Amino acid sequence: MHTATGNATKKMTYQETLDYLYNQLPMFTRVGASAFKKDLTNTIALCERLDNPHQKFRSIHIGGTNGKGSTSHMLAAVLQTAGYKTGLYTSPHLKDFRERVRINGQMISKEEVVSFVEQNKQSFEQIEPSFFEMTVALAFDCFARHEVDVAVIEVGLGGVLDSTNIISPLLSIITNIGWDHMNMLGNTLPEIATQKAGIIKPHTPVIIGEYQPEVADVFLNKVNEQDAAIVFASQQWNVSRDDHGTENTQEKNLVSIVAQRVNLPAGIYCLQLDLTGTYQLKNVCNVLSAVDELRGQGFMISDEHIADALKQVNALTGLQGRWYTLSTNPLTICDTGHNPDGIAEVLKNISAVEYERLHFVIGMVNDKDITKVLSMLPQNATYYFCKPDMPRGLDAALLKEQAEAVGLKGSSYSSVPLALKAAQEAATQKDLVFAGGSTFVVAEIV
Repeated sequence: MHTATGNATKKMTYQETLDYLYNQLPMFTRVGASAFKKDLTNTIALCERLDNPHQKFRSIHIGGTNGKGSTSHMLAAVLQTAGYKTGLYTSPHLKDFRERVRINGQMISKEEVVSFVEQNKQSFEQIEPSFFEMTVALAFDCFARHEVDVAVIEVGLGGVLDSTNIISPLLSIITNIGWDHMNMLGNTLPEIATQKAGIIKPHTPVIIGEYQPEVADVFLNKVNEQDAAIVFASQQWNVSRDDHGTENTQEKNLVSIVAQRVNLPAGIYCLQLDLTGTYQLKNVCNVLSAVDELRGQGFMISDEHIADALKQVNALTGLQGRWYTLSTNPLTICDTGHNPDGIAEVLKNISAVEYERLHFVIGMVNDKDITKVLSMLPQNATYYFCKPDMPRGLDAALLKEQAEAVGLKGSSYSSVPLALKAAQEAATQKDLVFAGGSTFVVAEIV
């Protein structure tokens, strides 16, 4: 690449490395569908150059429309609490690129990111991977070099064609199927489910989080083809809030729950969660079913490990942005829910809060049909429309226009922080400020 002139090539700084990655490699979160590669060729080629690191550690693969990130973090917390050296790969990141690659909750070091890019620049220039493909290769390389006992790998988008889908996991989990990324995954729930079901591998057990009659056959047919065992977590567990157990948890921001095995009165867990959104109850079902399966495969995970882990998922794994309280005066909460199912859960959580007026800070991306989400939002709130600071961000004035068409009223702002500031200044102590509509809105304020 460089001629030997006696001057060694200057090593890039961490910031220069990130700039190189963001500028050289197409990044889905910034530019959208044009960065989505239609097959696994690049990932396979890149990992072959790295001596196939994904074949050197055990893994668990987690996909689905909503809840896959929270489920991944919860399960990683349980595994590391049980004493396993646990890798965790998730996307997108909120604040720091390194959030995507963690071992026992610790982000990959800046030095490792710089070294990986330096050593593989030539491969990048020859293979021309997307940003996501490069990041998956980085994560797999990191987990192999650090000899993790197990890695929890979150699917980026879809399943069949997702770069993570080159692994042969111990277990696959698909949380649920909902409306998202239809421009790439399909226009019906069965079409979307078919893409997600692409992570189901031969003879590999699969957990489906929610039994949904309209897509269940997609999964049942796929496991028959692959000779794989299947369970539906929602048919194995009843999980509910325990309002009698909340007295000692309020100040710690924990939620008490009871998880009971369906038709097995003896199988009861009394747990506390530090992830307080109501939708986390569904994700707990996924985790408990996964633990059952992993115990059957020889993992030593006690009930105490589960209880200890779920109390401190944020601290153990660095998870952020899920029904997260930003401040209490006025009460300001954000959440990364952004598709119809995610917004439905957000609205459920909002309805459980006592407040006089709702101030709703909202920003969205420009490559999704947002009509359904906007039509779900309450008309008696005051809206603060803003554009996430990224190329895919939807112009605030356009968002306001589309929102007004379904009866939502408010003002547009030139940035997310300005919109949040305006909402908090307008709110009284008895009001609620909520910020969301996109992961990228939350990224700018947590």
